[in-house]
Amino acid sequence: MVPLRFGRPHQRTASRIATRSSRSLKRLTRPFQRSMSDKIALRRSPHVLTALIVVLLAGGCGSSAPMRSDLFYSLDPDPLESPVGAPLPGTLLVSDLAARGFLGGRQIVFRTEAEPLQVQRYDDLLWADPVPRALSRNLVRAVRHAQIFEFALITADRARADYLLGGEVERFEHLPTATPPRVVGALNLALVRADDRRSVWDRSYRGEVEVQGDTPEAMAEAFNRLAALLAADVVRDLRTLPGAARSSVRP
Repeated sequence: MVPLRFGRPHQRTASRIATRSSRSLKRLTRPFQRSMSDKIALRRSPHVLTALIVVLLAGGCGSSAPMRSDLFYSLDPDPLESPVGAPLPGTLLVSDLAARGFLGGRQIVFRTEAEPLQVQRYDDLLWADPVPRALSRNLVRAVRHAQIFEFALITADRARADYLLGGEVERFEHLPTATPPRVVGALNLALVRADDRRSVWDRSYRGEVEVQGDTPEAMAEAFNRLAALLAADVVRDLRTLPGAARSSVRP
C-alpha cells in the first residue's frame, strides 16, 4: 500500500494555481491596457492629423497652378452710320431683345466643326452685360448717332413712342475651329406702329466677321465689329421709312 503524501503535492498545486491565476489576470487586464493605449492614441491623434493636413496643404499649394480669373468683355462698338438730313419727327422705342437658351446669359457661346449641333459656353470668358441687352443698347446708340428719329429710347425711359422696335437674338457665337475662325450673328426684328400696333416691317439680319488672332481679345474685337455691322444694317432699313433721310454710303 502506497502511503499518501502531503505537503509537496500541495506546494506544486499552489504553484500551478498561482501561475494560472497570473495568466488569467494578464488576460483580464490586457483589454484594459489596450483601451488605455487607444485613449492615449486618440488624445495624440488630433495633433498628428493637424500636422498631416498642414503638410498636405503646403505640398498642394506648391504644386498646383494658379487659377485663371474670369475675363469680362464689353459689347459696345462705335456706330458706323453717320447723320444724313433731318430726323423724323417722332420717337422710336427699342425694347430689350429676347433670346433662347445660353444666348440670354453672359457666357460667350461657341460651336465647333466636330460637334456642330452642340452649343457650348466658355467658362471664364463672359460679356459685361447679357447679349440681348447689350445688342439693344447698340441699336439705340446707332439710331441716335444716325439721327433718324428725334428721339430714340429704351424701355427703362418709360415714355410714349411712335414706333416700337423689338425682336430676338437668333445667333451670336464664336466658331473657333472654322477656317478661318470667325464669329457669326443673326437678329430677327420687327418695326411696329405704336398707335395701332400695325407691323411696318419684319426682317432678319445676319453677318459674320473673321477673328484676327487666336486670343480672347481678338475674338471680342470681332464680336464688336459684328454688332456694329448688324446695327448699321438696321439703321439703313429705318431710313427707308417715309420722310426719313437716306444714305447711300455703306461701311
